[in-house]
Amino acid sequence: MSKNSSRIPGRHFLHIPGPTPLPDRILRAMDTPIIDHRGPEFAKLARRCLDGIKTIFKTTNPVIIYTATGTGAWEASLVNTLSPGDKVLMVETGQFATQWKNMAQKLGLVPEFIKTDWRIGADPAVIEARLKEDKTHEIKAVCVLHNETATGCLSPIAEIRKAIDRAGHPALFMVDTISSLASTDYRHDEWGVDVTIGGAQKGLMLPPGMSFNAVSDKALAAARSARLPRSFWAWDDMLTMNKQGFFPYTPATQMLQGLSVAIDMLHEEGLDNVFARHHRLAEATRRAIRAWGLETVCRDPKYYSPTVTAVLLPEGHDGDAFRALALEHFNIAYGASFGPFAGKMFRIGHLGDVNELMMLGGLAGTEMALALAGVPHKKGGVQAAMDYFVSAASPARAAAE
Repeated sequence: MSKNSSRIPGRHFLHIPGPTPLPDRILRAMDTPIIDHRGPEFAKLARRCLDGIKTIFKTTNPVIIYTATGTGAWEASLVNTLSPGDKVLMVETGQFATQWKNMAQKLGLVPEFIKTDWRIGADPAVIEARLKEDKTHEIKAVCVLHNETATGCLSPIAEIRKAIDRAGHPALFMVDTISSLASTDYRHDEWGVDVTIGGAQKGLMLPPGMSFNAVSDKALAAARSARLPRSFWAWDDMLTMNKQGFFPYTPATQMLQGLSVAIDMLHEEGLDNVFARHHRLAEATRRAIRAWGLETVCRDPKYYSPTVTAVLLPEGHDGDAFRALALEHFNIAYGASFGPFAGKMFRIGHLGDVNELMMLGGLAGTEMALALAGVPHKKGGVQAAMDYFVSAASPARAAAE
């Protein structure tokens, strides 16, 4: 585009792993007059959201809704259940696991970090072995990211629950689903999770500023004896007011309007269909990357993420410079790089209200940006993605005919 242009035509291709594109229907739901957050109309809206969000976490227990980003819900999970000096077992799956660990330290907890090379998810066997060593049960919680947004690695939560059970350990099990909720299968109750952390700005298709704690009976019991200070994050205050359809402080009323519609949209598509769509988008993206001759950060297919794929660039090519060039020339945004991979990769988000044609547009922009940046690669990544989408659609088409 000419440098003297003050307008960028067309739509922006947002392929960061969240916030994700906002559907028009949710934007319209939020573009309404403010209602009294202590009135009967609001109470009906709140109950719809409080009941509806349980179906997304797949729980019959309470889900607490915070006016905060996912970082706030991280803090809420810790301060409501733990006491100063408590030991927590965490897994270094990447940047966001590291940030949760740093938060635990700041709160006066003692995190023990299971190291990885950032290229796999959490290994149930390693967690089980460490818990078996903890004969005196000093570890009070196991904290794992379901999906590490920084690397594109998904951890097997159901298997980790089984590992904790095999170890016979009473630790609470806390799981971050910020970049996986409403995008891939997750079952809070069935998988025996005690606190699940979620955020609104990814699979739920909302702006940033709302987050969640889904809580088990065991977590609620732990909250009664936990001694870390809490006020804004206190579950008991929230649960008491939520029973009446209200909040102990002014809630994000317009976000709740959007959340109600987002829940409806997910169920209209069908959660299993939502999950299948995300897996198709992820597989097409990985096939494009392989066709280009590039490598993903996630090195083991069993940990592949359905929501974000991190792409390693060849030696001598800077990921941040590549992102800047792609944005300037093709109006496409990718996720940044962190930690040991800073400047060495970029992340392609494929989650939220995204379909096959939108994904192909993003992959086409990527292939053009690789060429423009002089990154060594083979042609045909977009074709590989198209071929996969056609093959994935063929069984459904044949069944329909």
